[in-house]
Amino acid sequence: MNKQALIDFALNLGPTFADTPFKKMEKRTPTLVIRHLKNKKIFAFISERGDDLIVAVKLNPEVALELREFFADVTPAFHMNKMHWSDIRIGGDVADEQVYKMIENSYDLIKPKR
Repeated sequence: MNKQALIDFALNLGPTFADTPFKKMEKRTPTLVIRHLKNKKIFAFISERGDDLIVAVKLNPEVALELREFFADVTPAFHMNKMHWSDIRIGGDVADEQVYKMIENSYDLIKPKR
């Protein structure tokens, strides 16, 4: 999976848009933030750290703990609430389908409740 595949998947989940709010603070490729169009809540942070592609997603705390125990490449998210946000290193021990499912679950957690 590559960065564009992550972006395309996230943007196709519903009314969403991409943003780079930290562009002025970052010296390298800016972190891409994927938000819901209506409430502007973030559900994915896509960034490059060194040679690694990382996506940070929001998860239920219980699910996050289980995934962190099972996968070496799911860790508490950098600069985020460690209880609710997890980093996933792309190309590691998490299958692409599982990464997509975690992004979809993150979207479901933040989307507006009718």
